[in-house]
Amino acid sequence: MSQTAPAAPAHRVARIGLAAMGLGIAAFALLPLVLPTYQVSVLTEILIFAVLAMAIDVLAGYTGRTPLCHGAIFGVATYVAIYVSTQADGALLLPLVAGVVAATLVAAVFALLAIRTSGVYFLLLTIALGMIVWGMCLRWTSVTGGENGLRGALRPAALTDQLAFYYVVFAVVAVVALVMWRFVRSPFGLTLRGIRDSESRMRALGYNVSLHLFLAFTISGFFAGVAGVLYAMFNDFVSPSTVALSQSVEGLLMAIIGGVGTLFGAFLGSAIIIGLENFASLYTERWQTVLGLIFILIMIFAPEGILGRIRLWLSRRG
Repeated sequence: MSQTAPAAPAHRVARIGLAAMGLGIAAFALLPLVLPTYQVSVLTEILIFAVLAMAIDVLAGYTGRTPLCHGAIFGVATYVAIYVSTQADGALLLPLVAGVVAATLVAAVFALLAIRTSGVYFLLLTIALGMIVWGMCLRWTSVTGGENGLRGALRPAALTDQLAFYYVVFAVVAVVALVMWRFVRSPFGLTLRGIRDSESRMRALGYNVSLHLFLAFTISGFFAGVAGVLYAMFNDFVSPSTVALSQSVEGLLMAIIGGVGTLFGAFLGSAIIIGLENFASLYTERWQTVLGLIFILIMIFAPEGILGRIRLWLSRRG
């Protein structure tokens, strides 16, 4: 009895988590049917940026490396997808594939440079790498359009309706979220957790830590690229602000607010930040102050993030 008793609360928490996940999926699936078009577009944006936040969480939550360049990787996918669409009129699949491939390649290059560092040095190096991309997008006007940006049209006629496009994004995000969930729970994902907890011990056990970090960074960049091409279809416009440092910071804040290491907390963080950007700004010009105050309160009372705090509270109640 003494050996099996501690397992019961864990199973109970898992069941509650699955029930909450089911409610969340149902909400995202059914709410657009009763919401006006503008709010459906906000929900679409929440889903897209949740993928970016999850991609960041793969590194920050499961390897202990906090990146500030994923906004640039996200923006590279958006730039390439829109640029290719302007060169290949009528093509849909080619721009999307090109955007994801470009983001993955950029992430691989960043990984080669960044995995040799850790802590604040990793953070600073990824900031510098992201700023290089931002500078190229700003100055390479013949390709990127400079400050004027690029405009394209990636959606086929069948997806011009906002509701139809939302459900396509919803289906893609659901598949991507499932793949990422399986990834972090796979033996490879468990190895990443071991590296996060004790890198020296994993090296002593014979694991190639550098290779695991490189693959984790590149795979994380792939998922950021998926978010980027979805954003290209959603926005039909890209400018240097899409690859700016603020984009990376915003994605990281989404992961932190939801709960680093929870993965699905990214949806909660994305909903809070984008919701404030779109709705609080209707009532006050100081919505960024409101966002800052909320972030401070979360860091004080729930440093594990909202979903992380709920998980901890349920475990204690169990």
